[in-house]
Amino acid sequence: MATVSDITVSAAINSLSALLFLVAFAILRLQPMNDRIYFPKWYLKGIRENPSTSGSYVKKFVNLDVRMYLRFLNWVPAALRMPQLELINHAGLDSAVYIRIYLLGLKIFVPIALLAFGVLLPVNYTGGNFKTMSHSMKDLTFGEIDKFSISNVPPASKRLIAHIVMAYVFTFWTTYVLYKEYKIVTDMRLHFLASQNRRPDQFTVLVRNVPSDPDESVSEHVDHFFRVNHPDQYFLHKVVYNANKLAKMVDQKKDLQNRLIYYTKKHERKPNKRPTTKAGFWGLWGKDIDAIDYYTEEIEKLSKEEIAERERVIGDPTAVVPAAFVSFRSRWGAAVCAQTQQTKNPTRWLTEWAPEPRDVYWNNLAIPFVELNLRKLVMAGALFGLTFCFMVPIAIVQTLANIESIGKVLPFLKPLINKGSVKSFIQGFLPGIVLKVFLLVLPMILMEMSKIEGYVAVSALEARSAGKYHLFLLVNVFLGSIITGTALQQLKEFLKQSASEIPETVGVSIPMKATFFITYIMVDGWAGVAAEILRVVPLVIYHLKNIFLVKTEKDRDEAMDPGSLLWPITEPRLQLYFLLGLVYSTVTPILLPFIIVFFAFAYLVFRHQVINVYNQKYESAASFWPDVHRRILIGLIISQITLLGLLSTKEAANSTPLLLVLPILTLWFHRFCKNRFESAFRKFPLQDAMIKDTLERATEPQLDLKAYLKDAYIHPVFKGGEVDLMDVDQEDDDRYLVATKRSSRRHGTQEPTEDIYAATLDI
Repeated sequence: MATVSDITVSAAINSLSALLFLVAFAILRLQPMNDRIYFPKWYLKGIRENPSTSGSYVKKFVNLDVRMYLRFLNWVPAALRMPQLELINHAGLDSAVYIRIYLLGLKIFVPIALLAFGVLLPVNYTGGNFKTMSHSMKDLTFGEIDKFSISNVPPASKRLIAHIVMAYVFTFWTTYVLYKEYKIVTDMRLHFLASQNRRPDQFTVLVRNVPSDPDESVSEHVDHFFRVNHPDQYFLHKVVYNANKLAKMVDQKKDLQNRLIYYTKKHERKPNKRPTTKAGFWGLWGKDIDAIDYYTEEIEKLSKEEIAERERVIGDPTAVVPAAFVSFRSRWGAAVCAQTQQTKNPTRWLTEWAPEPRDVYWNNLAIPFVELNLRKLVMAGALFGLTFCFMVPIAIVQTLANIESIGKVLPFLKPLINKGSVKSFIQGFLPGIVLKVFLLVLPMILMEMSKIEGYVAVSALEARSAGKYHLFLLVNVFLGSIITGTALQQLKEFLKQSASEIPETVGVSIPMKATFFITYIMVDGWAGVAAEILRVVPLVIYHLKNIFLVKTEKDRDEAMDPGSLLWPITEPRLQLYFLLGLVYSTVTPILLPFIIVFFAFAYLVFRHQVINVYNQKYESAASFWPDVHRRILIGLIISQITLLGLLSTKEAANSTPLLLVLPILTLWFHRFCKNRFESAFRKFPLQDAMIKDTLERATEPQLDLKAYLKDAYIHPVFKGGEVDLMDVDQEDDDRYLVATKRSSRRHGTQEPTEDIYAATLDI
């Protein structure tokens, strides 16, 4: 059980770590050789030039201007200065709304903390329950901080009325702030979509599960279906090819070309000496060979293989996936198609909004549609197994957090445990850092699981991965830490007590886990966020690549990896802080200041990163907000149920009806917000689509929409290739009478017929 001194040690270590990270960042960001690490976004926009390109040799690497070091904190006001509209134009709506989540945390928890410290903290601290319990439960473990929790309030005490009243106040305040924020974000999204420049996905839908037809190819089948069923709006389409093998060849060829450029330039600098490389893996071993001749031959060989594979993919009907990107003449036509059912069979001709071209995850488009449900079922089982297996490291972490209790069971460890400095370090710092290390590899595993499930957009992959990670943090980090920590913390009590007495011990111990979560918040939310702004890993990797691997300017640009917000990691982590704050606001309010520091500090850091560093791979127009809203409400309901369970162990059964109202009201509030706002994040209003179409026709009457859309959804490996795709995309004046290649089965002839396609289409 961590004591006040343990928490103090942890606070000192993490505060010092955060301070050192910030000082190191303030110095390193001023060095010309690090400029691409700390300002990559401005380089990508073409606004910033490397300061190391001029001046003396030393000035190319080190900043010798002393005055700039005196203003090393000027990044703080600079991060706060950019207004919201400019931030949206600069970084996109996704980034701007993401920053607002941190502000939302401050809006919720600052007033809650003030109320909790003014009302609940004195009520808890003067309860005196631990003093009474320590006489009857000799092995009960508690610390000074636990006296600030609800566990220190005696059973059946009138003091519990304060917790019930505050639960109502906190619930109403949280839902009020959430409603206001949902409305603001909805208005921001609608305004963003209305003012957004033309994009291909505004005119395009993704059609999946196209039924097979013995008489027509997938391309012809798609073309005829939409000509008949969307005669006034259908424009053109692109079928989807299984080009995963070709994509690997293209990537390999780009790497070889980059190496050839490097060795060619090297030869130009020293014409008298031909550059050499080794024939083995990555040029690391084997006999020396002429590098220019070798890579030229390899590129020529691979180019022939690439052309052959490209021709095979385009010419092989089995390489065509039963899916297509279908574009329409207007946003209104695309909205109608994307948001309606196409046939009486709801499992065929499935339409949805196409992701923007940058957002398409091409590899998964080749997955047969019938496999998707099976893949999701298998991954659900794998997630359950992974969650269960991860209980083992959680138990290890809780062993470190409760090392004093383990010492009572294993007395031979007492000499080590009783050493003050060792104990403070192990209990106050080590559990949080060990848990963070265990959680580092998990998001990568969850992302691969989402890819296996078959989602076709990067945004969908990240949203699904974030959902898995949120569930994992909820079950393992929160509930798992409480359950395993309680069992270890009161191990002897568990062994002695009857089954009917265990719930009371658990109820008493849940608030006492606040000390562990405080240490975790400081490790992850203080030092961890400060490490984010320092960008240690990208800094080291960039300089290592610059020394050993960078061969061309293209390599240097690729080494300057700006990264992104990493939504599958950062959003679930944020939700854990909302959960902890809401649960412990009425249980152990002493935890709230640590969470407030996290939200304030993270807001500053991530605002700086969004402005200067991160480069988002796609723009979803804040489509993730309903998930954020729902998960915060899940945390609120868990806090209400937790308080209900705690009061049931304190002989306060009469309060149960009062507290049962809160989850019901919260669920009603969720339903209300879902009906009121969520459609704006899932559908595009036809009225807004018509307005944009009308304005565009008035302002750009000569717009060649066909040229704009024709190549938007071609697989990247086909762009600039020597073999062109020949999809059906011509326009006909007669959009109702469609010539088909389907043989007439009604008359027993094999001649192609010209018929009204709807009359012969098998749906």
